[in-house]
Amino acid sequence: MLAKLFSATIIGIDAFLIEIEVNPTGSAAISAKDSAISIVGLPDAAVRESRDRIHSAFISSNFVPPQGFTVVNLAPADLKKEGSAFDLGIALGILGATGAVVPERLSRIAVLGELGLDGSTRPVKGALPAAAMFAKESRVSALLVPEANAREAALAAGDKFPVFPVKSLREAVELVNRGHGTPCRAKMDTFSYPENGPDFSEVKGQFAARRALEIAAAGGHNSLLTGPPGTGKSMLAMRLSTILPPMTLEEMLETSRIHSVLGMLSKDQPLVNARPFRAPHHTISDAGLIGGGRDPRPGEISLAHNGVLFLDELPEFKRNVLEVLRQPLETGIVTVSRAAGSCTFPARFILCAALNPCPCGRGEVDLGCKCTAEEKRRYLKKLSGPLLDRIDLRVAVRQLSQDELLKAPTGESSAVIRQRVIAARERQQHRYRQYGIYSNSQLESALIQKFCVPSSSGETLLREAVSRLKLSPRAYTRLMKVSRSIADLAGCEQISDDHILEAISYRETDLQ
Repeated sequence: MLAKLFSATIIGIDAFLIEIEVNPTGSAAISAKDSAISIVGLPDAAVRESRDRIHSAFISSNFVPPQGFTVVNLAPADLKKEGSAFDLGIALGILGATGAVVPERLSRIAVLGELGLDGSTRPVKGALPAAAMFAKESRVSALLVPEANAREAALAAGDKFPVFPVKSLREAVELVNRGHGTPCRAKMDTFSYPENGPDFSEVKGQFAARRALEIAAAGGHNSLLTGPPGTGKSMLAMRLSTILPPMTLEEMLETSRIHSVLGMLSKDQPLVNARPFRAPHHTISDAGLIGGGRDPRPGEISLAHNGVLFLDELPEFKRNVLEVLRQPLETGIVTVSRAAGSCTFPARFILCAALNPCPCGRGEVDLGCKCTAEEKRRYLKKLSGPLLDRIDLRVAVRQLSQDELLKAPTGESSAVIRQRVIAARERQQHRYRQYGIYSNSQLESALIQKFCVPSSSGETLLREAVSRLKLSPRAYTRLMKVSRSIADLAGCEQISDDHILEAISYRETDLQ
């Protein structure tokens, strides 16, 4: 008897519908060494090994393993299948083909789950994008998943179909045969800022750097902090995500999808409801940063999507690793091509980088620096001009004196700064609502000419800045975007000379 049901495979961060077909041929295996189950349809090693897990799960659950030769087809046959998420679906298909499960009840059911040798179910990666795909396809009337994946799947399924958590193969069989059960009720978590987390009020002094990061948050701009070790560059960067506006539901689901395919969502927290902050070590590879591998997987820049990517000790990263950032910083996506296929991952993040002014880190003779001018030049030469062009704000984080450190007044809290950032973002959303963008950093040339119009005196300032700082056309457009964000923070629709002058001041740091 032929049995059919649905499952899914994950390629990149996208899920694709897979139909599991099981047909017991009735013929005996050729020899004792031959498997009684043949899985076809481009399965990888993990999928092929499922027949051994299923055989043990059948025995542990008091089901009779299939006799003779059984063919399992994963259709479409030309799409690669990988992972252990097919275990439970194949097992139910075999039981449907042998009559232990009513096969008609399987025809519109989707199943995800790995089986343990004792018949228990184990969580799998990608339940959220898989459930979202099933909801879009409209061919599924119910979804069975391991208990640990139930909440994330239910979030994506919404009211399209019920999601049933199952703890074991036996429980899944009983649920299908009964035709009813208790579905998981998804609770949509709202965005929240971590309690007792880092706060800008803990930063002593450094008002110029604090102001620059506020502008970065208001417009979604990339920033670079330079200064000697111990001046608070990392401390400042770690607090950037605390002043970003709350994530929308769409942003939370999009970010959660990336974390789901990497198995990073927990049972108790199935939705990423705080802006990501990623800080990879400088020894990371280019594949680790942008994604890759034989079967492409998202990298750190995708994990930082809708959040902050912090690169400390920027010149210590390999040059080829830094150069791969150039395209994602412009487009907000990254495309990884391998022999196995090509995948596109979202990667719209705020880059916050930090570096020391020289190899020894001190930067100034008064602080004990003995680096020669040539040593400093070689150190900073590791950063290419095209990469620096994509960084909108450059600010020096200076060494505080003892009096400044001990007597500096308490600065504004993240909550206070965040309110100004939210007000600036709301102005941008209202201004760009018909253009499909939400921040100044996303402005293209035509929109810059429309919404970033300086006064005549401002145009003179800009011409002088381009000439004196030798700005490229890209750097000029980014200067205009920063001016627009400064004006939005001030609540001004017109960009004034003061806004332009402040934006120019963040381009003057000499890094070449």
